[in-house]
Amino acid sequence: MNRKLFLISIAAVALTIGLFFQPTSSANETKANAAKEVTFNKDIAPIFYKSCAECHRAGEVAPFSVMSYKEVRPWAKAIKEQVAGKVMPPWHADPNHGEWANDRRLSQAEIDKVIAWVEGGAKEGEPKDLPPAPKFELGWNIGKPDETFSIPEQKIPAEGVVPYLYFKVPTNFKEDRWVTAAEIRATGREAMHHVIVFIQDPKNPTRTDGNLLAGFAPGEQPTMFPEGYAKKIPAGAVLQFQMHYTPSGKPVTDVTTIGLKYAKEPPKHQVLTRPVLNTGFEIPAGASNHEVKSFYTFTEASHITSFMPHMHLRGKDFEVKAHFPDGTSKILLSVPKYDFNWQTYYVPKSPVAIPKGTKIECTAHYDNSVSNKYNPDPTKAVRWGDQTWEEMMIGWLSYYNDGTAPGKPADKPAAITTSEK
Repeated sequence: MNRKLFLISIAAVALTIGLFFQPTSSANETKANAAKEVTFNKDIAPIFYKSCAECHRAGEVAPFSVMSYKEVRPWAKAIKEQVAGKVMPPWHADPNHGEWANDRRLSQAEIDKVIAWVEGGAKEGEPKDLPPAPKFELGWNIGKPDETFSIPEQKIPAEGVVPYLYFKVPTNFKEDRWVTAAEIRATGREAMHHVIVFIQDPKNPTRTDGNLLAGFAPGEQPTMFPEGYAKKIPAGAVLQFQMHYTPSGKPVTDVTTIGLKYAKEPPKHQVLTRPVLNTGFEIPAGASNHEVKSFYTFTEASHITSFMPHMHLRGKDFEVKAHFPDGTSKILLSVPKYDFNWQTYYVPKSPVAIPKGTKIECTAHYDNSVSNKYNPDPTKAVRWGDQTWEEMMIGWLSYYNDGTAPGKPADKPAAITTSEK
């Protein structure tokens, strides 16, 4: 090889080595530079406004607001930890079963953006990049109600046991009303275990099945129906408030109010809500995975519009399965890690068709052992009871019957069954 060819070969090798080992920015440096470009105004505010502001704003349950950079900045590291661990926004349904219209989860791209923002110094960004903040009616998530109904003021003691309280509030409706949204607000929320508001039809005052209007429990969202769906309050109906207070260590004064929004005309579908429950169980002391089931068979072709599992402090997981008349089965909802602090109802993207004769099977597991840090007393067997240290097993279903014509009352659902038949 002559000297010229030798020098060309050396240059080629050097160039090749340089391509692989050139002293440019590392992947970490590139990532860091990208993170520095992420700002609250341009990148993070749209995520927070869409997925977090419902709870994280003034007057709501969350500990801070996401409505401005000034309010968010002190919480940046905590936000990163909660978002990276997928603890927030809270969502407990197994993604392998069902698709949900009210799914709170962030996409992985959104999670990565929040992490990059914090790692890049949680910068504010340019004012021009900040999108308009969502507008909320002060004190309401459903917007300004058409009408509100309240119970008398209640004084809740700092300690002790408060039995269930019931209040009947007349509507004085002269004609039927169709409710498209309902929200319950309590001034003494820190002492509130739950509220359920039932509709008492003057033509059938003893009916208790299918008459639930709305409820409130920790983490529960307001009731809001899409266009064409509503619940009916008959003319002359009475609203019965079931109040469950749990003393919080200090005296509390409470006035609980339900706000309602009305449809202008009868909807296409009348929504009913029923419990699929079991009240006859006993969870042995120390049991770490005790199973309880409940069943309900639909007597009409129907469509399910939402699910909500309810247990207390020993609840571990909850599953709703449909056994269809053709012999097939399908898991409609699976909540593998139930959290009593988030009483979430799950709204499928499309109502779930339920043929006549379909059996709904609800399966719950309970941890009554010492390994459950929330367990009030692992040395005692637990049965159904109203108070938080007791237990419940309910699979709430909202649905409409396919054969029910608009503007007419739906047929009364079949009786509750708590064991398989």
